[in-house]
Amino acid sequence: MSQIKINNLSFTYEGSYDAIFENVSFQMDTRWKLGFTGRNGRGKTTFFKLLMGVYPYSGSIQASVHFDYFPYEVSGAERHTRVVLQEIAPDIEEWELLKEFGNIDLPEEVLDRPFETMSHGEQSKALLAVLFLKSNNFLLIDEPTNHLDVDARETVANYLRRKSGFIIVSHDRIFLDGIIDHILSINKTNIEIQKGNFSTWLQNKAYQDQFEVAENEKLLKDIKRLGDAAKRTAGWSDQTEISKFGPDVPDRGFVGHKAAKMMKRAKVIERRRDKALEDKKKLLKNLEVADSLEIVTAPVIPHPYLTLEIETLAYDDFIVLEDLAFKLESSDRVAICGKNGSGKSSLLKAIIKQTQPELLEASLENLMMRGRIKLANGLILSYVSQDTSFLTGSYEAFAEERGIERHLLRSMLDKLDFTPVLFEKDLSQLSEGQKKKVLLASSICQRAHLYIWDEPLNFIDVLSRVQIEEMILTYEPTLLFIEHDPHFVDRIATHIISLD
Repeated sequence: MSQIKINNLSFTYEGSYDAIFENVSFQMDTRWKLGFTGRNGRGKTTFFKLLMGVYPYSGSIQASVHFDYFPYEVSGAERHTRVVLQEIAPDIEEWELLKEFGNIDLPEEVLDRPFETMSHGEQSKALLAVLFLKSNNFLLIDEPTNHLDVDARETVANYLRRKSGFIIVSHDRIFLDGIIDHILSINKTNIEIQKGNFSTWLQNKAYQDQFEVAENEKLLKDIKRLGDAAKRTAGWSDQTEISKFGPDVPDRGFVGHKAAKMMKRAKVIERRRDKALEDKKKLLKNLEVADSLEIVTAPVIPHPYLTLEIETLAYDDFIVLEDLAFKLESSDRVAICGKNGSGKSSLLKAIIKQTQPELLEASLENLMMRGRIKLANGLILSYVSQDTSFLTGSYEAFAEERGIERHLLRSMLDKLDFTPVLFEKDLSQLSEGQKKKVLLASSICQRAHLYIWDEPLNFIDVLSRVQIEEMILTYEPTLLFIEHDPHFVDRIATHIISLD
């Protein structure tokens, strides 16, 4: 058991004026299971890279353990999984790896398959297993649940419960609660560590926010009262000072002394007011204010918005889905659920390809369908894909390309915690969570009848997830979506279609 000590850590990206970290100090135990939370763009992945020694920084990081980052970047993914994993951890015996595979519910046969042929969930499990087997290792786990179905998330959660010595970034509230014993949070003005799970931290933060808001309101009243009292006392002092020059004043010295005492009292009151102002400056620094999101949908049109009858859906000769039929009406919010590889994203892409193929980032010529997909006449569709890698250029050009008013998109992103400096960046330089917010904000800004969202919450922070949930429940847009966050699905979906 040892400590990881962070002392006066400061870091600013080259060419930027905003410090990501400034004189940050704290300690972590190497046996802790740390959840890492904070709004998108606060520096979670940057902190991981600082621990890994990727960027130069000022201050010091002292640790007796070796840091490894997940997801591990695999080169030569066409090679067999056995070769890939041996390259990551050459000292690990195969029997040790197979034992770990059993713990994380991964079949032995994947070792003899090319790494690239495994599903995203299988790749994640294999990399976690081999990285945890490395000796004297402290793992930095960045968003392991992205793209994982519910069963795979539970398998990974059960696996991590039996492990220790890691920091994990995840915005899945239920997932975090089941595995961690401490929270590391990047707030607006500091970094802090608390014992407990995510729900405990969130409750404590709510209490702290409520206390600070109440103290702030109290101080505002005190500042106004003290300010009024200081003005009154200073006014009385001036009037008393003037009165000593009247013709009927028997003792001008006494009157002047009385005026001076009043002025002294006014100065004392002013100092108390200034102290209250200083105390107020210490409050509300970490209060996260999330404005409500608004979505204005297109006027309702008659008939089912979407009618779907699929006999088969295939990539070339490989069938991913068959025998599926459903109708989607106005105000329906339909969640497409199923295990990884069950055809969820392929289904959404088939709908887009058959109706509005210009919305797809790739042509998907090998995606073949037998059946019928029909949209209501005049229906306007808005689509958010899983992929954000195509985002590049300025946000102004992006808004123009999508036919969205720039000020409307900017207002929406402001509410999703975008700072002014982000609007000056190329979209390709944004964090993954920020890129996802750009896609979601652009969809919300479109007056559509039907919104089709493919895993919209990947990389999105918890506070923004709550904003999106509340917006959907308030305005009730017609929505067809894939999402592996069970809390979101439970709150949002009016219907669930399972492809298992």
